[in-house]
Amino acid sequence: MSSSDPHTEYSQRLTARQGDVAHWAKRDRWISDLRLLVFIVGIVVAGFALGSLSWWWLGVPVFAFGVLLFLHGQIRKQLHHAERSVVFYEHGLARLEDRWMGMGVSGAELQDEGHLYAADLDLFGTGSLFELLCTARTSGGVQTLSHWLKESSATEEIRARQDAVQELRPQLDLREALVLLGPNYRADLHADGLVAWSEGSHDGNVKWHRMIVFALAAIMLCSLVGVALGLYGLGPVLIVAIVNGLYAHVLKERVHEILLYVRRHGQDLALLVELLEYIETASFASPRMAVLRQQLETGVITPSQQLGKLIRLLTLYDSTRNQFFAAIAWIVLWTTQVALAIEAWRVISGGSLRGWLEVVGEFEALIALSGYAYEHPDDPFPEIVENDLAFEGEGLGHPLLPVATCVRNDIALGQPTQMMLVSGSNMSGKSTMLRTVGINAVLAMAGAPVRAHRLKCSRISVGATLRIQDSLQAGQSRFYAEITRLSHIMTLTDGPIAVLFLFDEILHGTNSHDRVIGAEAIIRRILQRKAIGLVTTHDLALTDIGSTSSPQVMNVHFDDHVDNGKIQFDYRMRPGVVKKSNALALMRAVGLEV
Repeated sequence: MSSSDPHTEYSQRLTARQGDVAHWAKRDRWISDLRLLVFIVGIVVAGFALGSLSWWWLGVPVFAFGVLLFLHGQIRKQLHHAERSVVFYEHGLARLEDRWMGMGVSGAELQDEGHLYAADLDLFGTGSLFELLCTARTSGGVQTLSHWLKESSATEEIRARQDAVQELRPQLDLREALVLLGPNYRADLHADGLVAWSEGSHDGNVKWHRMIVFALAAIMLCSLVGVALGLYGLGPVLIVAIVNGLYAHVLKERVHEILLYVRRHGQDLALLVELLEYIETASFASPRMAVLRQQLETGVITPSQQLGKLIRLLTLYDSTRNQFFAAIAWIVLWTTQVALAIEAWRVISGGSLRGWLEVVGEFEALIALSGYAYEHPDDPFPEIVENDLAFEGEGLGHPLLPVATCVRNDIALGQPTQMMLVSGSNMSGKSTMLRTVGINAVLAMAGAPVRAHRLKCSRISVGATLRIQDSLQAGQSRFYAEITRLSHIMTLTDGPIAVLFLFDEILHGTNSHDRVIGAEAIIRRILQRKAIGLVTTHDLALTDIGSTSSPQVMNVHFDDHVDNGKIQFDYRMRPGVVKKSNALALMRAVGLEV
């Protein structure tokens, strides 16, 4: 692994992989031409064989064509791998150069409108934190990573993930190798459906069914041999065929159920096998990675070998599509035998599949975080403290903003300051500050590095009101939706975990009189709980809370200035209350006469 920075390393490797693509593409064209030449030679030889030339000569071009066919397959595989490596490094450079939006897995389907902060902090969707982080190739990895972002983890769990990510961080070769596994660049392995199939009820008579079907197939073959030897006519064969057909018809519905899911996702299972095999054979030092590997040590036969049996059975089932084999398959009840063998596999190994998928999902989530950590070498892991109520960050920035333009601020919440009341003019950075604090808290709780010079925080759950919307379908106003969210966050403070609250323009959907009374009551109540946070407001009357509740509540603000008739922002958070407003100036700037 080179000691150069990520951008240099990615650029060098991209150039090398593009060279590999050109090399293998050239060989691909060369061997395609050679195959065509051998095929033409074979036709010529066949023409001569119709005359005086021996047909044995035709074996030479046939053999040569077979060898070239095999070699062409290997070359195509190398070309395919090189092309996938190119995509891997192109996407990596896109992330480093802040042009990654729309190129990755957005996770839009994972968005939960009722979640207490996912939509507010842009966790999912195009340009989201999830799209920046996720490199998982199975739905298990996608689900695991999304769960880590949506839920606060235990302190020891967070530290264990940090150790694992730290170990995996420099292993760029590993992350590239994982991209080359499986038949596709990205699989669509529906883990929930696969687990439901593997753990569903099964036929307790599958063992007897297999024995009977095998015996019927053997009897059919013996009866055909008897006909071929002239021992008897077709009568016995027809009788056996009728019996076989009736028994296969009895099992037809059950066979269909068995094959319904697995035959649809056999190709995706191949990726799962390769991921399992990789984990089984790798060597890890961090406790979490060692535990993942130990979870796959279930006996003499490894999980990848057990799942490999299932894939081989699916391959046997696919062989029925060969028109030359179809007749034989019907004679020996091939589809029924394969389906019953799959059912027998499910009885023996199906109960372990959930655990294997969980291991792979966690492995992929850790790989995703390690890739993010590698690409942001200046981002530290936060210090997670157990007993203190704290969120203290130096140089805190937003990870979705370009590094070159991201303005960083310091923040200190805990004791004695539990809350910062943020005032400021429009577009000055108040809401971005709340999102910055919230998204770094999410990264910290997931076990990932944070965009800061330093961060110390306790285990926290996040609750936010930055993107509350009214709902025509539900008949809810924006104000009602906000107070409902505030109630849920207040309930969250009754739990064992400290709460980081982020209230944007609190209660701005009602009149000034009710807003001040309601906001003050909410703030005073939540500060009596195990909670810290930030509240933004345009209503300067609310800033009196900061004056009367100091040092528990601190007033801070964002400012702006006019330069050559244009409003300028520096996005720096300062102590105290803002002294001016830019609302009228902004209205004039867009052409409104005020």
